[in-house]
Amino acid sequence: MELKRVVVTGIGAITPIGNDAQSYWKNLEKGKSGSDLITRFDTSDHKTKFACEIKDYQAEDYFDKKEIRKLDRYSQYALISTEEAIQHASINFEKLNRERIGVIWGSGIGGFETFEEQVRDHYVNGNKYNPFFIHKILPDTAAGLISIKYGLMGINYNSVSACSSASNSIIDSLNYIRLNKADLIIAGGSEAPITSASIHGFNSMKALSENNENYSAASRPFDSSRDGFVAGEGSGALILESLDHALKRNASILCEIIGGGLSADAYHITGTHPEGRGAYLSMKLALEDAGLEPQNIDYLNAHATSTPPGDLSEIKAVENLFGPEAKNLTINATKSMTGHLLGASGAIESVGVIQSILHQKIPPTISTESIDENIFISGNILLGKPKSKAINYAMSNNFGFGGHNATLIFKKYEN
Repeated sequence: MELKRVVVTGIGAITPIGNDAQSYWKNLEKGKSGSDLITRFDTSDHKTKFACEIKDYQAEDYFDKKEIRKLDRYSQYALISTEEAIQHASINFEKLNRERIGVIWGSGIGGFETFEEQVRDHYVNGNKYNPFFIHKILPDTAAGLISIKYGLMGINYNSVSACSSASNSIIDSLNYIRLNKADLIIAGGSEAPITSASIHGFNSMKALSENNENYSAASRPFDSSRDGFVAGEGSGALILESLDHALKRNASILCEIIGGGLSADAYHITGTHPEGRGAYLSMKLALEDAGLEPQNIDYLNAHATSTPPGDLSEIKAVENLFGPEAKNLTINATKSMTGHLLGASGAIESVGVIQSILHQKIPPTISTESIDENIFISGNILLGKPKSKAINYAMSNNFGFGGHNATLIFKKYEN
């Protein structure tokens, strides 16, 4: 069976450094930090008092009041990024077969904010639960809401694999379209984890940075003094289509997706394998899926959360896989600007990688000053300023608690 080629025809994003895909890209280029003091709740009893919140966000700008009551913040973000991606792809669903159009979404914790607020309000104030409580907290709600809004009757589900969730959704979408199970799939992910309980929880795990004195530079992947990740929120959406479907409707093609690799660390529920064995395998499988060799990859957007063990294990995997051929590889870590969006990371990072291919430019890793002495390919890590470079093939990594690993490979589109 001949697999269909799969292309991206639209992107959308709402992120801590830009509330749409274009402004997000401009601020990636500029090297803007999205980290600031938390405004959403009182942080006086929190070890970490900062995060990468979305700026100037008012739900009323996008939804009416009745609708807001039914939507957790993570679903709001999903609907906003999806609408932008649909508009960007110039899709008229009335002219398409909606039975062959699906939604595969990703979210690690779904409506965590709703859960926290409702439980607290009930037990502290004695108030009744919102009748929309259950569907607001479910991680699959966003996928359902998108399909309902646009009348899409194809494949529909949510991928839950912690910080690999969105990348999983994109890889699944790639494979369903390849196999001719769908013509078009909306893929991506959303997360809204900046809540009191979430920050407390990650603090208790020693996962978050506690650099309250220099919070704007607290996310510093690969740095010798990194002390944990910075929590972020937002959403990214991609329109994936079979090439023939995109050409038939005269769509503008942004890039091609040619490979996806999935693996497990089989090591620890939260810690990464110290030698990066799972990360190595997901990258290797993605290359095999794409029919490429390591030396073909021009650019890697690393998972690179700024945790001491995580960054090092990923780089060990990269060094083992690419070896001497890493001389052609440029590595960056956009989480230095956006923070870590957990299950939505793969979505906004894919949106960034796609724009890197379109503009033939790689955004910098910011805030990193002194690269860990245990990283041998430090010269491949782009620091400080963006870099213009011919990008034919780009790779993006995402790894999640539970040992879930996902790697995507994008290709500059050629007719």
